[in-house]
Amino acid sequence: MFVLRNVGKLIFGSGAQESLIELPQGQLYLVRPLSPKGYSELIFKDAAIRIRRTNQDFHYQLVVQRAFEEGEEELLAEEEGDDAEIDALANERDEKTFLLDEALHFRVEARDGGDSVIAWRDLSGDTGDVYEFVCDRAVAPNQVQLFLRAAQECQYERKYRKPNTTASEEDLQQFEFHEELPIPPASPLNSPSLTRSIDSTEFMAPTTPSKQRTATPPAAVPEQEKKPAGPVYDANNPPKPKEIYASIAAELHVYDPQPGHFAIVDDSVVATVSEVGKWEYWLQIEGQKPWLGTPVVSDFSPVFDFQFLSFVFNHFSPDGTARSWLLRFKDQPTLEKFQEAIMQAIWERLNETKWAKIQEKEREYVLDSMGDLTMEDAPTTEEEEEEEEEEEEADEEGIRSDAYDSDEDEEEEQDKDDREMNSQLAVGYKHDRSFVVRGSKIGVFSHTGDNRLKFATNISKVMTPKGKLMNPKKVMLHGEDRDLIIQNNVDANKLYRMDIEYGKVVDEWNVHDDIPVINFAPENKFAQMTSEQTFLGVSNNALFRVDPRLAGNKLVDSDMKQYASKNDFSSLATTEKGYIAVASNKGDIRLFDRLGIRAKTQLPALGDPITGMDVSADGRWILGTTQNYILLVDAMQKDGKNEGKLGFEKGFSADTKPRPRRLALTAEHVAQFYHETGKPLSFTPAKFNTGEGAEETSIITATGPYIIEWNLKRVLRGMKAPYKIKRYEDEVKADDFKFGSDKNVIVALPNEVNMVAKQSFRKPTRESIIGNVRVSGGHRSSSANKIGTPLSSRYKLGRDDIVNSPY
Repeated sequence: MFVLRNVGKLIFGSGAQESLIELPQGQLYLVRPLSPKGYSELIFKDAAIRIRRTNQDFHYQLVVQRAFEEGEEELLAEEEGDDAEIDALANERDEKTFLLDEALHFRVEARDGGDSVIAWRDLSGDTGDVYEFVCDRAVAPNQVQLFLRAAQECQYERKYRKPNTTASEEDLQQFEFHEELPIPPASPLNSPSLTRSIDSTEFMAPTTPSKQRTATPPAAVPEQEKKPAGPVYDANNPPKPKEIYASIAAELHVYDPQPGHFAIVDDSVVATVSEVGKWEYWLQIEGQKPWLGTPVVSDFSPVFDFQFLSFVFNHFSPDGTARSWLLRFKDQPTLEKFQEAIMQAIWERLNETKWAKIQEKEREYVLDSMGDLTMEDAPTTEEEEEEEEEEEEADEEGIRSDAYDSDEDEEEEQDKDDREMNSQLAVGYKHDRSFVVRGSKIGVFSHTGDNRLKFATNISKVMTPKGKLMNPKKVMLHGEDRDLIIQNNVDANKLYRMDIEYGKVVDEWNVHDDIPVINFAPENKFAQMTSEQTFLGVSNNALFRVDPRLAGNKLVDSDMKQYASKNDFSSLATTEKGYIAVASNKGDIRLFDRLGIRAKTQLPALGDPITGMDVSADGRWILGTTQNYILLVDAMQKDGKNEGKLGFEKGFSADTKPRPRRLALTAEHVAQFYHETGKPLSFTPAKFNTGEGAEETSIITATGPYIIEWNLKRVLRGMKAPYKIKRYEDEVKADDFKFGSDKNVIVALPNEVNMVAKQSFRKPTRESIIGNVRVSGGHRSSSANKIGTPLSSRYKLGRDDIVNSPY
């Protein structure tokens, strides 16, 4: 008779231990057919295997738990003392736990003689290593097949983030992994010859076309998104190059989600960047086999890590599998050569202009933005430790919120509200209130004295003065926070004024018959705290002032700067003095000291569209948000005849343009974010903390379910990963600091609005990124609230975690 040691409650609590299915008896082996470490290792002589739910939707664990002979557990406890239970957790001696992901290549094999074997890859081991659970012969084969079916359904849910009831038989077949080699026998008399190569094991390589199955259910691809028929390119069938930009030797690594690091795939590959068509570019990686081929686009989240001489990017294989890959180069000059080729390809694709046609200084500006940000005034270790101690002593409180669930009495209104979600956030400056847009409703929240949000009222059915229902597209507080300027999602030439005290739209303004409003901003950074009536706007190729007091059209013609060419302006921001920064979808930034004149400074386009702008109150720092990174620019001139002047006041000379700083996530964090969400990065508009007389110290943004806070001081010191994160279960829709504070952040989720203490943010580790999903034994996770808290045993990525085969 055997009993299972009940250690799960120490980690999960009883509610999280629900098992979907279990096979009660078997043996667990670790088989290393290609390793000199030894062929086979018996891990548990007697064990049970099961699939267990986690605290996060669509995530499941494969758990193998050791069984004890009756009395053995008590004897072991006596030998080890009172801390035996905790020690067991720390070293995973009595339980092995794996996040049930398709990367495991989970499969079942029936052997001659009646044995059923369940196998999955050891993602933290060497090439070819597999775990094998050899089922006891008392376990019926149909039970094993039911277990396999449950595992496939769980993998489907994790991959597509939806219930397995939506899966067809074809959808589940992609998790059968017929292309895998036969499962090697455990505990053979003689170890097999170590003759198989990386090529034969196909370790984490993209599936070749002949073996692909449709990974995405047909219903998941809208008809209008289907691509026209044509040649399908991949690693085995790359497009013909017209011009090769770089062809460089490197190591190839792939991100292993289970241990949370990059594992080497091939220690000698050639990475080639080439032009293959009109504004089309291709990255081909070949070594012992053609490993990978992918178009070069900004959406694959390119990250250059100079500390580890590495380049990381994300890639969807033709079968729909998402992976993060890493190329490591032998030295910095080699990395820089490859970097220039990648940047040239991305820049040319986005700008549809040849790299050679732009001035050398502009090319240097673009490349500088990708450079290593290590500064000469980097802090000493003691300074870093002092800052850490201060933060550890800070208040650890996390959520301070009220849920925003519109309490409509009518059933039809409630049904409609269930389909809508929060989309925008406007934080008050003059009065402690925040406004959240939800469909055609606006929720009003007051800020309490103890830094909480309290639901005040709901402005339902936002309507034009003519009685037409509208869904606000953009909103801005105005006139001492008494008014809300609204743009409808129907007519870009009109703006509306809502009187917040009455909760009603009272004015409709026609800005201009022929000039649409792409975006708008206050006259100066703190204008909404005053009775200032005018504000600024941009169209595709014009910057102008809007004055609601004018008769007819509200655009002030004398204060408009219009360009002949389409500059594709996207966003703008103002300083306390009213200086103006305007950005475009081309990625350039223009700085003005007033309206109606040419820009004093134009910073070259990096190629990525800028989706949001902010400026420090004094005009020193400029923030531009792109999909994959935040651009930080110092507008202060350091030398020359305009030393001490801002770029808003005097133009930079060609030789003194500021070096932009690119605030990006580190390579390993990009890989983990990508693995957890299945989506590329997409930052919300980044903002400084702000307040009259307050110093900007922090930058806030979000991507997917993560809020990210950059410490400005650490950024300027060039510290590695100078940011902290907080994970939610749902996607963050909008975020901003509470006015006058850098300690509290207001966050709009699809159905909630929270005020969060910044001190509850955590260092980005594998555990804090995963949140409350436990992926390995020996750690604790909290499910006390919806936000994943960091685990007690933090994982710190070291040099060997990025590459384990140095040059």
